[in-house]
Amino acid sequence: MSADPLAPLLDLPDVHHAAEMARDALGVVHRHRANLRGWDKTSREASWRAGRSSAAIEGGSVELKRDAQFDDPITEGAIRVAQALDTDGIDQFVSVFRRAPAQALARLHTLAAAGLVDDPNLLGRPRAEPHIAQRLDFLGQVITGGSTVPAPVLAAVVHGELLSLSPFTEGNGVVARGASRLVAASTGLDPHLLGVPEVTWLKRISDYRELSTTFATGDPSAIGAWIVLCCEAMETGAVEALSIADAVSG
Repeated sequence: MSADPLAPLLDLPDVHHAAEMARDALGVVHRHRANLRGWDKTSREASWRAGRSSAAIEGGSVELKRDAQFDDPITEGAIRVAQALDTDGIDQFVSVFRRAPAQALARLHTLAAAGLVDDPNLLGRPRAEPHIAQRLDFLGQVITGGSTVPAPVLAAVVHGELLSLSPFTEGNGVVARGASRLVAASTGLDPHLLGVPEVTWLKRISDYRELSTTFATGDPSAIGAWIVLCCEAMETGAVEALSIADAVSG
């Protein structure tokens, strides 16, 4: 790609401001005293809350206890993704995502959909349609340096593209939200994944579903509205992160 294909998005109403607000809010979280050295504890709690909310968005179990056993494959998949993106696994996942996004997405799908597909050969494999391969290639290019838009904007675009494209047979929502978290970590926006935007997306589920659907139309105003929603969720997800940090620090 010669020119930045995402650059025009910054001219859409409120997008640049919303991105800056999200970045500033997450910066405050990372400077919290509990996160300067004890971020491993807060990150693990944030990942748990993210996984629980991501499952609920897809119709999975809402009330989950941390050590509970559950037979809901949606929830099992979402929690597997969350655990893969907590303190023990995030560095390795980010390393793969930065150099080979398609490989990271395949891994996310394997985790998310292991209990949802009958044929294990479908795990990690996008549907064999030309437009899917083309759009995934486009995402791979912007993720690996083909765009210089602010990280919150990039995360929103990757998230929205994966939701609208639905490249896999099952588990696309969990994969899309996991990919958004990977963008946040890999760009330095939220390197320890302390934010929990999933809580806001669940609370605003009607807006989330409507705006992700209209994002797929390609209409600039719809794309802008989706990006702003995602940035607002990152901002309020930072407030959730502060509550986690406050609880840890006593």
